[in-house]
Parts: sequence; C-alpha cells; structure tokens
Amino acid sequence: MSTAGDRITQLLDEFRHSRDVMVSELNKVIIGQREVTELILASIFTRGHVLLVGVPGLAKTLMVSSIARILDVGFKRIQFTPDLMPSDITGTNVLEEPEAGRRAFRFVPGPIFSNIILADEINRTPPKTQAALLQAMQEREVTVGQETLHLPDPFFVIATQNPIEQEGTYPLPEAQLDRFMFDVRIGYPTLDEEKRILLATTKGDSPELKKVLSAKAIVNLQKLVTSVPVSEYTVDYVARLVRATRPADDKSPQFIKELVDYGAGPRAGQNLILGGKAMAAMDGRYSVSLDDIRKVAVPVLRHRISVNFQAQAEGQTTDTIIKRLVAEVREPETPKYDRKSG
Repeated sequence: MSTAGDRITQLLDEFRHSRDVMVSELNKVIIGQREVTELILASIFTRGHVLLVGVPGLAKTLMVSSIARILDVGFKRIQFTPDLMPSDITGTNVLEEPEAGRRAFRFVPGPIFSNIILADEINRTPPKTQAALLQAMQEREVTVGQETLHLPDPFFVIATQNPIEQEGTYPLPEAQLDRFMFDVRIGYPTLDEEKRILLATTKGDSPELKKVLSAKAIVNLQKLVTSVPVSEYTVDYVARLVRATRPADDKSPQFIKELVDYGAGPRAGQNLILGGKAMAAMDGRYSVSLDDIRKVAVPVLRHRISVNFQAQAEGQTTDTIIKRLVAEVREPETPKYDRKSG
C-alpha cells in the first residue's frame, strides 16, 4: 500500500506531465516566449491574475486565446475602449413583461461570468470601468444592485497593455495593479524565432490544439500547488526581500533609499511564495527553493515599486533595481542543530 508521500510524488509527476503537454500544444502556435508562458501557467495554478505588457504585434492576444483553447473552460475576450461601461463587463438588470400586467427584472450576465477573461488593452478604458474588475479579481464575486453573485471557479483575468500608447489611455492605479500577481513584459523575438514566426504564420494553416485540462482538474491542481510546504527559512528570505524594497525601512540598502519612492506591500510576499510554489510544483518538486523565489521576483515586484526622478536620470529602471536588490539581499542563516532539543 502506497504512502501519502508516494501519492504526492505521483500527483506531482502527473502535474509536470500535464504542464509539458500544455507547453507542447502552445508551441504549435506560439514560438519562443517560454518564460512568459511559464508565468501565465503559474498564475493559473495559484488563482492569480496576469498583466501582459508589450508593443503591438507580439502575440499577446494570441497567447491568451491559445491557452484558453487547450483548457476545457469558458473563455471571454473583452476589448476595452473609452466608451466601455461597467455594466458591459458585469451585466445588467433588464425589465421584462413575461405575462400581461406583470413586470420583473431579469439579470443578464456580462462577459465577466466566465473562467478565463482576456481584458484586452485594459488601459484604454476610463478608471470607472477599470474599477469594475477590482471586486471580481479580488473577491471573485460581482455585486449588481442589491445582489452579490459568485463567479465560476476557476476564474482568472489576463489583461494586456500597450506601453507605447500615451494619448487616449488611462494608466492603471496602484490599487488595481496590486491585484495582478505578475506584471509580465513581452519582448521582441530573437532572429531565429522571428524567421520561424514568419514561416509559420504565412502558410495559411491553423494548427489544431487539443484540450489538456478540465475546470475540475485545474481546481484540483490549484489545491495541490497551494499545499506545497514552505520552510521558515524561505519565508524569512521572502520577508527580508520585500522589506528591503521599502526606503523607510532601517535595513533597506542605501540605493533603495536613494532611488525608490515607495516599496512593495505584504501582498508581494504572498505572491512571491505562491509563485515559488507553482515553479516547484511544475518542476515536480514538493518544496520551494530560494531559486524559485528569485525566478519570480521581477514579475512580482516590478509593478509594486515606484522609482523616483533620480533613478530615471541615472537610467535605472524598476527591473534593474530589483535584480540588484535580489543580488544584494543575503540569505538567512541556516538554523543550527540543537543537540538538547533534537
């Protein structure tokens, strides 16, 4: 009879196999961008949300729609425009008269009532409409009138944003940005990748993608990922790293005090640990290492730290500051073995 440890090992092996199949299916459509794909999958398996930032033409929308095609779940795409209203997202009450002399309101659900939501060009709609996503992303429910409705499970939002557009856009406020687990930047492909893209996309063929996971399977994997244990040693390192981003903290490095206006809050530490769990589980490991934390440090912290004018004048970006911080924050000391207690 197998032990609980053997069962967990088996589940992790199955999880890693499912991840490999998903990546293989996505590679039929998406060329390169392996790190971006891995971060999106990590957010899905930890009930997180992702902000994809990149210039036009880098297949942001295609990537999200392809992920929806390999998952047997509901998918809705919302194109954010300046005239989009909150009710266009959440839904609205409609007055009907099904019988003579009797009128009643019927709620017509909006596109938010789906498993995967692609919020395309989220910064092109006013803050009033952007805020309609806040309750849905954090509480996973929507309030319409006096009624609160729960969203389906699993539920995650993947928003895209164009960083070069300035006119007619509305930058996301910090409260909204903090709801996203990862801020993922999509860069240009390499020369070899670009040649493969040109060959693959000009043939007129549309590859078939097979379904890999159902909604129930995703929920079970989310439970598996969150059950991955984290040592006090790792938690100590995460706390040190997050607190080091705050210029008002006594132990933050001098360059943080000089270049950063404000640092990350506790939600950053939560997402660092969850991201580390996802990276470990997708690799088939039932323990989180510091390398797992470092792997997700930049996408977790880059939208939670604000650099000042001095940093901009010196050519320092949020990414370079985070990488420097990760290199400078020392690992906690390993607890010594106590012979009397052990």
